[in-house]
This record gives sequence, C-alpha cells and structure tokens, in this order.
Amino acid sequence: MLKGFKEFIMKGNVVDLAVAVVIGAAFGAVVTALVEFILMPLIAALVGSPNFDNFLVITLGAGVAIKIGAFLTVLVNFILIAAAIYFFVVVPMKHLEERRQARLGVEEPAEELDPQLALLAEIRDELRTNRTL
Repeated sequence: MLKGFKEFIMKGNVVDLAVAVVIGAAFGAVVTALVEFILMPLIAALVGSPNFDNFLVITLGAGVAIKIGAFLTVLVNFILIAAAIYFFVVVPMKHLEERRQARLGVEEPAEELDPQLALLAEIRDELRTNRTL
C-alpha cells in the first residue's frame, strides 16, 4: 500500500500540479497587488473613490441592504485582473513564443479542413459550375 502511494506521489503530473498551485498562488498575489495598489488608485483619481461600495445601496425593511455598488467593485476588480493578466502575461508570452518559433524556423502547420466539409465544398462548387439557367 505504501509503495503504491509513493508511486502516486512521485508521478510527474502530481508534482507539476503542486508546483502550479504554489506558483499560481504567488502570481495571484502579484496580480492582486497590481490591481489594488496601481490600477484602483488610478480609477480613484478619475472617479474620486477607490471603490463603489457606497454607490447604490438600497435599504429594505428590517435593515437589509442591497449593495449594488459593492457588486460593481467586485466586477471592476475582476475586469481589471483579467485585463492585467491578458496584457501583462498572455500578450508578452505569446510574442516571446512567436519570436522563439521564428528563431528556430518552426512554421505553424496549416489547419486541416474536415474531410466532410471539404467534400461539401466540392459538391457546392461543382453545382455552381454545372448550373443551367
């Protein structure tokens, strides 16, 4: 039983997954800091408030508050985090990979057309050329 556990733990994908979780947590802290300490203060300079928590608070009976502004704050944070990841990670990594592929002389393979679609296109083209009016 212990031998099987040792084999499971030593598999590459388990170790890779553990590393990915740790790196992901650290990277999440970096992106959160970017949004919280750089992007949100820029928004606060434009709007006058670092968040929208007190915007559109609807109070119902029994002291129940519906905080639409708090939801907007979370939504804006999500959009900023997604934009930060895309523009500061995805785009540069894609650019670096394209440069690497070009340096190595690797060309992207042409996308193969589904044989059924190719046959349908052939039939369509044949019908067009043999159409009699």
